[in-house]
Amino acid sequence: MVQVLKDIKVVEHGTFITGPFAGMMLADLGADVVKVELPGTGDPFRAYRGELYSPHFQSCNRNKRSITLNTKDAAELARFDEMIAQADVYIQNFRPGVAEKLGAGYERLKKINPRLIYCAISGFGRDGPYSDRPSYDSVAQAYSGFLGLLVNPNDPRVVGPALADAMTGFYSAYGVLGALHERNSTGKGRLVEVSMIEAMTHFNLDSFTHLFTIGQLVDPFSRARLSQSYVLECSDGKWVALHMSSPPKFWEGLAKAMERSDIFDDPRFSTREGRAENQEALIGVLQAVFKHRTRTEWCNRLLAEDVPHAPMYNSAEVPEDPQIQHLQMFVEAPSPVKGMFKTVRSPVSYDGERSLKVTAPPLLGQHNEEFKTGWPARPDA
Repeated sequence: MVQVLKDIKVVEHGTFITGPFAGMMLADLGADVVKVELPGTGDPFRAYRGELYSPHFQSCNRNKRSITLNTKDAAELARFDEMIAQADVYIQNFRPGVAEKLGAGYERLKKINPRLIYCAISGFGRDGPYSDRPSYDSVAQAYSGFLGLLVNPNDPRVVGPALADAMTGFYSAYGVLGALHERNSTGKGRLVEVSMIEAMTHFNLDSFTHLFTIGQLVDPFSRARLSQSYVLECSDGKWVALHMSSPPKFWEGLAKAMERSDIFDDPRFSTREGRAENQEALIGVLQAVFKHRTRTEWCNRLLAEDVPHAPMYNSAEVPEDPQIQHLQMFVEAPSPVKGMFKTVRSPVSYDGERSLKVTAPPLLGQHNEEFKTGWPARPDA
C-alpha cells in the first residue's frame, strides 16, 4: 500500500459513523489514526450481541489503533494532551458543546498545538436554530431534500445504506486534506467544520442546480427518465440494469438484442424525448420481453451489442464477479477476534499500486500498553 499520509498522526474521538468514517478515509491513505474511546464501553457502535466488535463498527474502523481514555479524569486528560501535542489532526463528531466538556474543545487544543487541524463534525452546525438537535442519517437526508429523491411515493419507506453518514465522513476527510496542504506553507492549523445537513445539501447539488437554473423540481424518477435507466426482471427472477443515456446506437443495440426492431415504429418510443416522456409505458414493453430469458442470457446478448448494462447483483454475488476479482477489491487480515477480517480495499491506487494491505479494526483499548510512554511508531511503519 502506498502510504501517502504515512507521516500524519490523527487522534480520532469519533463514535458511530461520521467521525470514524473520516478517520478511516485518512487511515486508508496511510495516516496513523489512533481512536480514543471511553473505557469499558468504547464507541457505542461496537455493541453487538453482548460483544464489542459489531459488523457496523468494523465497517468504518479498519487500519486504526485503539486506546481508552476518560478525559474527565485529570491524569488521563494529561495523557490525551500529550497525544494532541504530537498530533497533526483531531477529529470529533460530538454535539456542539460536548467536546468542551470533555476538555477537547478547539480553543483549548489549539493552545496545546497551534499546528493542529481540528475537525468538528455535527448534525446541523455549531450554531443556528437547529444546532442542539440530535441528527442521524435519515434526518440529514430528509432536511437536505435528498431523501425525497430516494423514497418511492407509491411505497414510501426509507431505503438504502447510511448515505448521509458516509458522505459527511468523506467531506470531512476532504476538508482535513485541504487544511493539511495549506499548513505546508503557513505552518498553522485550522478549524475544519462539517455538518451532516451541509454535506448532504451539497451532495444534492444537481437537484438544486435544476431548481435554480430552469425552475425544475426533480422527483425520484427524474434522473432515471433523463438518463433512460432501467431495472428489468429476467425469467430466473434475477435483474438486469440498463443505462441507455443519449446515443442512438445503444437503443439500436438493445432493439437488436431483444429482436424487437419494431419498437421504434411506436411514435412514443421513436425519439429520445418520447422515450423519456413515456418511460412508464416503455418499462412495460421492456419488462415483458426480458421475462423470457435468464439474466445470463440477457447479459450475453447485451454485451454482444455493446449496450451499457450490468447484472443487478446482491452483495453476495459481487465477490464472484471476474472484474471485481481482477481488481482485487476484497482484502483480508488476521482478526483480533477469530479467523480473518475481510473488507473492501480502498479504491485509490497510486502509480499502479493497489491498496492491498489492511489491518483489522482494533479491540477496545487494544493498544493501551503501547501508548503509555508516548506515541509509538506503528509496527508496519
